[in-house]
Amino acid sequence: MNPADLGLPVDVPSTALFTDHYELTMLQAALANGTADRRSVFEVFTRRLPEGRRYGVVGGTGRVLDAVENFRFDSAVLEFLRDRAVVDMRTLDWLSSYRFSGDIWGYPEGEVYFPGSPVLRVEGSFAECVLLETVILSILNHDSAIAAAASRMTSAAGDRPLIEMGARRTHELAAVAASRAAYVGGFTSTSDLAAGFRYGIPTVGTSAHAFTLLHDTERDAFTAQVASLGSGTTLLVDTYDVAEAVRMAVEVAGTGLGAVRIDSGDLLLVAHRVRQQLDELGATGTRIVVTSDLDEYAIASLAAAPVDAYGVGTQLVTGSGHPTCSMVYKLVARATSADPKAALQPVAKRSTGGKTSVGGRKWAARRRDAEGVAEAEVIGTGPVPAALAGEQLLVQLVKGGEVVAREPLEAARERHRGARAGLPLSATQLSRGDAVIPTEYA
Repeated sequence: MNPADLGLPVDVPSTALFTDHYELTMLQAALANGTADRRSVFEVFTRRLPEGRRYGVVGGTGRVLDAVENFRFDSAVLEFLRDRAVVDMRTLDWLSSYRFSGDIWGYPEGEVYFPGSPVLRVEGSFAECVLLETVILSILNHDSAIAAAASRMTSAAGDRPLIEMGARRTHELAAVAASRAAYVGGFTSTSDLAAGFRYGIPTVGTSAHAFTLLHDTERDAFTAQVASLGSGTTLLVDTYDVAEAVRMAVEVAGTGLGAVRIDSGDLLLVAHRVRQQLDELGATGTRIVVTSDLDEYAIASLAAAPVDAYGVGTQLVTGSGHPTCSMVYKLVARATSADPKAALQPVAKRSTGGKTSVGGRKWAARRRDAEGVAEAEVIGTGPVPAALAGEQLLVQLVKGGEVVAREPLEAARERHRGARAGLPLSATQLSRGDAVIPTEYA
C-alpha cells in the first residue's frame, strides 16, 4: 500500500483557493478583453540566494504536481466566490470546468539551483497559467528553504544521521511538508507520524522529560521504558544529573543500551564526558544523540565530539534563518494574439530597484570542468550549444495537463546527494560568500 494514494487528513480536497484574490480578477479582465487565451510562458526563479548561502536546493516539486492536479473549483468553492462577488458569472462559469491542460518543465526535485535558474516553467494559456502562481510559489519557497537548510546541516554532519523533529515549532501541515523537504535534503528520519504516514519517511522517537518527571524516581522511569521498549531504546539523561543518569541507565538497561540523548548544556563538553563514562561502564556500543536548538553551525562545532546522531527542530523548519527563497513567478513570453499559431514574444519587467527579469522561454545547463565539477550555470533562450546538450537541467513534469514525471521521494533524495557532490568543495563551507558558481546568460 502506498500511503500517498490514500487521501489523508493532511491533504485538502482542492488547492484552488490557495491563491491570491488578484489572480482571479486578472482572469476576469483577460476573459473580458480577449487576451485570456494567449499562449504564455511563466517561469519561477530567484534573483539572489539568501545571504550566506552558496547554492539552493529544489524542494517541493512532487507537491507542486499534486497541487496542480487538485486545482479544481468545486461547487463549494464556486459558491464562496459568488457570495463574495470575487468575480462575475462569466468567470465563475469558466472556473467551473478549470483543468490545467498545459505543460510544465522544471529542475527535478533535489537538484541544486542558483540565481536566475528557471526552476519551473509553466506553459499554456494566460488564463490557466496565471491561476497557479500563488500555490506554486507557496510550495517551492517553503520546501526549497527547508531542503537547503537540511542540505547544509547534513553536509556539516558528515556520515552522522539527522532526525527531523520540528513539528511543534510550525503549523501542523507545514510540519509535514518540512519533514518531506528535510528528507530530500538528507535527513534520515522524522518524529512526525503524519509525515511518515503520508510520505513513508522513517519515524523515530522514545520519551521526553515529562516521562521522567511522571515517575517517582529517574530509575523508575528508565526501568519502565526499558521494560516496554527493550534495552535498545534511547534514554534521556539530562533531566537531573547527567553523570548519575548515565550510570543508572547502564545499570537498568545493561551494556547493550541503545543510546542516550542529551538535550541541554554544553553539548561538546557533555558529549565527551558521557562517552568516557559509557566506555568505562562497558557500554561501548551505546550511541549518543544530541538535540537542543541545533543548526548547521552547532552541528559543525560538534564534528570532533563523540556524537552519533543529531535531532533538529526549530532551526530546520524555519529554514535556519531563511524561511523563504524569494522565488518569483514571472511572465517571460506570450503570444501576440489568441491564435494558436501566433509567435511567442519575450516580455520582461524593466523597473528599477533590483526587480528586473530576463525575457524569453529559457533553457538551462550546467557547464562542468574536465573533472566533472560544476563551474557555471548557463541560461539561454536560443539554441542550446552542442557542448551543453547533454547537461540540460529542465525535465518535463506535466504534458498536456497530465503528470509525466512523478517519482518516489527516495529518487529526489539520491539526486540531491549527487548534485551536491558535483559542486565545488567550497559549496559546503559555512562561511559567508556568493553563489559557488556564477550564472551566465548565453
